[in-house]
Amino acid sequence: MEKVQRNKKREGIIYALVSSSTFGLIPLFAVPVLMMGTMSGPSILFYRFGLGTLLIGLIGLVQGKSFRIDFRQGTKLTVLGWFYAATAMWLLESYSMIPSGIATTIHFLYPVLVTLIMVTFFKEPKSVWIFGAAIVSIAGVALLNWSGGKVNYEGIATVLLTVVTYAIYIVGVNKSGVDKMDPIPLTFYVLLSGALMFAAYAEMTTGIEPIQDWKTGINLVLLALVPTVVSDLTLVMAVKRVGSTITSVLGSLEPLVAVLVGIIHFSEPFSLKSAAGLVLIIVAVTVVILKSGKREN
Repeated sequence: MEKVQRNKKREGIIYALVSSSTFGLIPLFAVPVLMMGTMSGPSILFYRFGLGTLLIGLIGLVQGKSFRIDFRQGTKLTVLGWFYAATAMWLLESYSMIPSGIATTIHFLYPVLVTLIMVTFFKEPKSVWIFGAAIVSIAGVALLNWSGGKVNYEGIATVLLTVVTYAIYIVGVNKSGVDKMDPIPLTFYVLLSGALMFAAYAEMTTGIEPIQDWKTGINLVLLALVPTVVSDLTLVMAVKRVGSTITSVLGSLEPLVAVLVGIIHFSEPFSLKSAAGLVLIIVAVTVVILKSGKREN
């Protein structure tokens, strides 16, 4: 029995690392498509969510999952899908304004905001650690962005919006009752809602642009598969084996991977101040997650 538990924990840790590291690969597949100039943001997002919906739908069908939901569940999942889609949209837009590694790191402030929302609106116990972590995380953002040169305030504001929308999405999943659903149908409808939203958005702006070359096609398929389907499914597997606290702590790998992708693949600048800011944000978020997990236990 003890050996089974150890193996289960080991598997959970591996799944958590795979989930966070694959999510941090969003810039690797999205930024090249933007840089090629053959496709605009709305179309990229439509293909990411549309292909992701098809892939996770196929997985659900193979596993024999039921996709039947009632009107109330459908309404909740649609609204949650809009918040998730808004996060993806503003994160992608921020990549064209500030380095992708820094953008993803700032986005990783969302666990701090989730905790603050729960304390303020859902009467969770207050903790000096939480508010201290919030101050430290703000200092980290400042170091990341005030490390020399001109500050792109629009880029910072855009990625900070993703912190808000993703925090609302997580709280919504937790408090709306949809968390009791099977994770595959839940993720399917969230992605479907986003795909429909981006289809409408693309039609009102640039139109849904065709995939013009094989490089763009490969990047879009990988964007839908790796940091969307693989990341979401391994996250669920990790939570089932080691719980949400350990999974969230290991999520610190996400900004690290994004920063490394930015430095190695896109030659983005990175200074000692940026490194200090990255460390402060990861420390702040980890403290919040650990303290929250301790209270739950």
